[in-house]
Amino acid sequence: MINCGEIMSKQYPVFPIGSVGYNLMLLRGTWHDHIELYNLDGTPLDDDSTAGSGSPGPGPFDNLVYIDFDGEKLSLTNVHIRGRETAAKTFTGYMRDDLLVFDPLGPGAYENIGMSGGPGILTFNARQLDKSTDVYMEPDFIMLTAPGERVRHTVLYRHGEAVRTLTAKGTRLWPSCERRHTLDPRGEDGPVHEEPFSSSIWSHLVEDGD
Repeated sequence: MINCGEIMSKQYPVFPIGSVGYNLMLLRGTWHDHIELYNLDGTPLDDDSTAGSGSPGPGPFDNLVYIDFDGEKLSLTNVHIRGRETAAKTFTGYMRDDLLVFDPLGPGAYENIGMSGGPGILTFNARQLDKSTDVYMEPDFIMLTAPGERVRHTVLYRHGEAVRTLTAKGTRLWPSCERRHTLDPRGEDGPVHEEPFSSSIWSHLVEDGD
C-alpha cells in the first residue's frame, strides 16, 4: 500500500486540468467528514441498516478519511470516529487509460471507476449497468468546494431502486496521510490503511454463472 511518507520526495506526474488524475491529486491528505443520512424526499434518516447500506448504522456520524494518491495508485480509507462503532474500510485502485479503476469490490461485483466532471469534481460509479448493479450500487459524487473543503454525496440503490442518500461535508486536517491522525480510534501506531475491502453480496452471481 502507499505510504505518503515514502513518496514525499517523489516527482509526481502532471495531469491536465480537470482530469481524473488532476482531481485525485487535489484530494490527497487526511480529512474529517461529517456525514448525514437522508430519505429520498430530504427528511433526515437516523439509521440506514434496513436500507441495505454497504456500511450500515446510525447517523449522523463522523469519519476520518485518508486519501493516498501517487499519480498511479489510490488507497482510500474511511475510519468511523464518532456516532458509530469503530471500523475502518479501505478501497484501492489504479489509473488506467486516464480513468481510476478500482480493484474488485468482491466476487461478481461491477467494475467501479473514477470519472471527472471537470476541475474539482469526481464521480465514482459502475462503468456499466448489469445484474451486479441491480444488487447494489452507490454512485459517489465528490466536489471540492473551497481550498481544504469538499462535499461528497451518494445515492444508494438496492435491487435496482434508490433507497437513501448520504451527504458528507469534509475538512482537510493534514495535507498528507503518512501516519494515523490523533483522532484515529485505532490508535496512533500502525498502518494508515487496512487490507482492501471485499464484499460477498454479489457472490451468488458467480455461483449462478452470471
